[in-house]
Amino acid sequence: MLHTKLLTAFGAMVLLSMILLACTAPTPERIIETVVVETTVEKIVEKVVEKVVEKPQESPADGLKTLVICQGQEPDTLYWYGSDTLAARHILHAVYDGPIDNRTYRHQAVLLEKLPSLEDGDAIINTVTVQAGDIVVNDAGDPVELTEGMMVRPHDCRATECAVKFTGAPMEMDQMFVTFKLRSDLKWADDTPLRVDDSVYAFELASDPATPVSKFTIDRTASYETLGDQTTVWVGLPGYIDATYFTNFWPPLPRHLWQEQLGYGAADLLEAEESSRMPIGWGPFVIKEWVSGDHITVEKNPLYYRAAEGLPYVDTVVFRFVSDPNSALAQLISGECDIVTQDALSEDQTPLLLKLEQESVLKLAVTTTTTWEHIDFGIVSASDYDRPDFFGDVRMRQAFAYCLDRQSVVDTVLYGRSAVLNSYLPPEHPYYEAEGLTEYAYAPEKGQALLEEMGWVDSDGDGVREAKGIDGIPNGTRLEFTWLSTADALRAQYMQVLQQNLTGCGFLVNLENIPTGQYLANGPDGPLFGRRFDVSSFMSNTEAACSRYLSSAIPTAGNRWTGQNISGFADAEFDAACARALGALPGAADYVEGQQAAQRIFSEQLPAVPLFMYLRFAALRPEVEGFVMDATEDSAIWNIEAFDIP
Repeated sequence: MLHTKLLTAFGAMVLLSMILLACTAPTPERIIETVVVETTVEKIVEKVVEKVVEKPQESPADGLKTLVICQGQEPDTLYWYGSDTLAARHILHAVYDGPIDNRTYRHQAVLLEKLPSLEDGDAIINTVTVQAGDIVVNDAGDPVELTEGMMVRPHDCRATECAVKFTGAPMEMDQMFVTFKLRSDLKWADDTPLRVDDSVYAFELASDPATPVSKFTIDRTASYETLGDQTTVWVGLPGYIDATYFTNFWPPLPRHLWQEQLGYGAADLLEAEESSRMPIGWGPFVIKEWVSGDHITVEKNPLYYRAAEGLPYVDTVVFRFVSDPNSALAQLISGECDIVTQDALSEDQTPLLLKLEQESVLKLAVTTTTTWEHIDFGIVSASDYDRPDFFGDVRMRQAFAYCLDRQSVVDTVLYGRSAVLNSYLPPEHPYYEAEGLTEYAYAPEKGQALLEEMGWVDSDGDGVREAKGIDGIPNGTRLEFTWLSTADALRAQYMQVLQQNLTGCGFLVNLENIPTGQYLANGPDGPLFGRRFDVSSFMSNTEAACSRYLSSAIPTAGNRWTGQNISGFADAEFDAACARALGALPGAADYVEGQQAAQRIFSEQLPAVPLFMYLRFAALRPEVEGFVMDATEDSAIWNIEAFDIP
């Protein structure tokens, strides 16, 4: 079956490659013949390898280097506030640089001298006196005009438990002040010095009602002002203690050009040529041309602040728009593309990509994402969802986990490129609990022993366990339930693998894969958020961390069925540990210790079984250097200045 899929995928790719080569005239050094007649994947790959060896890439005569990046879509705009598509972000990484990168769950200063921190004193929390009529952030986290009877958090309060009712008399609240210092060696590509006032201008544009961006942080900002040419200060509203305060620096935009020279307002910039198609930046490249429907070309920026380091390494980058994954792969093999970004590839191509990597036809860049897959138990289901209480006993959840060969899923379904998780955070996360987690390596004998201990036995020898002497469950009740999920191909595949594991331990698991819309329907009727399931597969972002399994996050009518704790798990110690973390700022002792304690409790109580982190692939020619993918940088072009072709 796999062989057939490989052959079909590659056949389509080869056909498209021949068509492309017949219709275009690439430079001679880039042509690689791809016409093949072999009927096996091995022969096809062998022939491609031979042709690559026969026609090696040559350096251009003028010594200039051109890199071609094939991406899946053409951006609709390059205005910073006009689009948040991956297609646009690829190119914006070439025009801008930073101002703050997010590498492996850690933020890093790029345009700033450093990230501000409470420890260093360039971020502080002051005690201020507020009175009726002032704008503050209330206990619910909303910006409001302070009025009598409103619940707010007084000085040194970080949680609802210590919130008080405003009596009308002046009171003390906390307010954040954060100072950012810009590097002094920055210039716009038109040779105009870059100042922090350009960041304030960006804040003004983002605040304008005509600009279609989130106003969440803006609405909770008291002021954002310059303090000299290189310093700006962000001040939050009283009561707003921002966990990511160190990122509240707005990426600079060219006031001198857009406002002072051209006279554009916020609404004009959504369509103006100078902002939407040919924006200037401070990054490693400047835009040379945009040929609609085909490509965008950028050239080296001689004013780039890292030019003295020899960056960027290439002179020209062509971003080519290739919507068909087979065509993109064909162009990579033929030498017409040097890099194919993740959005130009498809999941179905993964086996072929791995084979081509094995044969050194291309290199694969692989990273995990920030999304993790997990199996949630229906611990406390909806009151009218009628089934035995299988999962209220933690030993059942632990037995289930011991009976799963999760490593085999990683090795097969994910090609060995991910890893089995022990927590809702991956090991590379800075707040991962490296010690003290309860781990569940594949050990079906442990799972079976726990089932026996609970009273689940196979008395009739049919391979399915039945209840015997279990409180609340009638004798003879079979250990049978439904595992519910979407019809996603990856899920359907791994669920079948793990179903077989569970069968070996005496579970009878019925798989049901339904359309995504039905699966994610709102409660109370939706199976997931209405808590009407036995076991379910689900994906989440690591940003949610412990808050996903708080008892307050159980979807109910009270929170309009929006809570994420679909299992119904409630544990006072977990709630306390998580609340300790959420009541502190990242990096503080309470934050770190709270997060780690919550993970320890999670791994022991097991409201869900963590499976794996999802993957992201990009493909590149073997000669390409400096290409690094990162879990928390969604665009693979984040460090384009370091890309090189020897």
